[in-house]
Amino acid sequence: MWEQCKDIQSYLVKARRELHEIPELGKDLPKTSEYIAKELDRMGIKYKRNTKDSGIIALIEGRNSDKVIALRADMDALPIKEETGLDFASTNGNMHACGHDSHAAMLLGAAEILNKNKDKLNGTVKLIFQTAEETAEGAEVMIEEGALENPKVDVLVGLHIGSIYGAKVKLGQAGIVPGNIMASYDKFILKVKGKGCHGSTPEKGIDPITIATNIVNAIQTIVSREISATKPAVITIGKINGGFAYNIIPDIVEMEGTIRATEEEIRQLLSSRIEKVSKDIAEAMNGKCEYEIVWGAPPVVNDKEVTAMVIESAKKVLGDEGVVSEFDAPNMGGEDIAHYLNKVPGTFFFLGSNNPKKHTDIPHHNPKFDIDEDVMWKGSAIFVQSVCDYLK
Repeated sequence: MWEQCKDIQSYLVKARRELHEIPELGKDLPKTSEYIAKELDRMGIKYKRNTKDSGIIALIEGRNSDKVIALRADMDALPIKEETGLDFASTNGNMHACGHDSHAAMLLGAAEILNKNKDKLNGTVKLIFQTAEETAEGAEVMIEEGALENPKVDVLVGLHIGSIYGAKVKLGQAGIVPGNIMASYDKFILKVKGKGCHGSTPEKGIDPITIATNIVNAIQTIVSREISATKPAVITIGKINGGFAYNIIPDIVEMEGTIRATEEEIRQLLSSRIEKVSKDIAEAMNGKCEYEIVWGAPPVVNDKEVTAMVIESAKKVLGDEGVVSEFDAPNMGGEDIAHYLNKVPGTFFFLGSNNPKKHTDIPHHNPKFDIDEDVMWKGSAIFVQSVCDYLK
């Protein structure tokens, strides 16, 4: 059945390009959702729209409903102004700079083939078109909307295209590995409060900029001095705002950063230590520091048995040489598919599209990011074959 995906390669490219032109952010994706709905209508696949966002849950029912496998794709974009120069480049100030347009297109392609052959399927396929992966909100909304229930999902499979693993997953290869493959990702916010005064008389105030610089230096030692070197972890501060004139000490400095960890215990420890270190330093320097953690997604952990099945499914499509089943270490990027995988066994695989000749080796979240569209049928085909193998 997967061979039929080669025949719809032109459709996959068309769908991807049309979605690429209408990038939308977060949970509100009206144009994107409408596009998906119209394609599902055309295919005759029944679906329901979420009530809390623009997500869509569709069903393809085979001969019985004893087994249910879910296929998931994200649909949201990023607030990046596109600089690819493509004929179908977006013009609304947003951009599909992470490949979600192709994820949705590949899931539509798999839906097309599976629906045409549903009489051969010994079970049910649930299609999850999700919003807000970039803000780690979409998967939780989907779960609240019942994406894993009615009918209850037994296993779940998702994919990500691009060059996340660089040379480890070459052009057209699939990277499918059991266990921990990606880190958690969370956001923390620090608000350092001092007392403003003239820059010539700092003794009359409390300098939040000095406090903030001490906090930055101190929290960087949490990973290097409190976490084992064999346990991957990252603390990065990516945003600092404070002050408005060269000779004035401000009242407040605000900072934002991210925490990454491959183990939940380390994830929780990093958050608690950042809070304590920051507050203690501020207090010791006569200031105050407020701390807020915005929990994103936990580490992505692939189920051993489901991953083994999808590896074999992918080998049927790509051959042994087309599948990479071992990585040296997890990627420190994050993905909110982790929320599903904490509820049901499943796997998340990577499809390589890094082709220097086509300039598709640009990193994700870059204004020049693009994919090699020639590999798209492979993503749909692995979806289709995984369904066939699970539903026998």
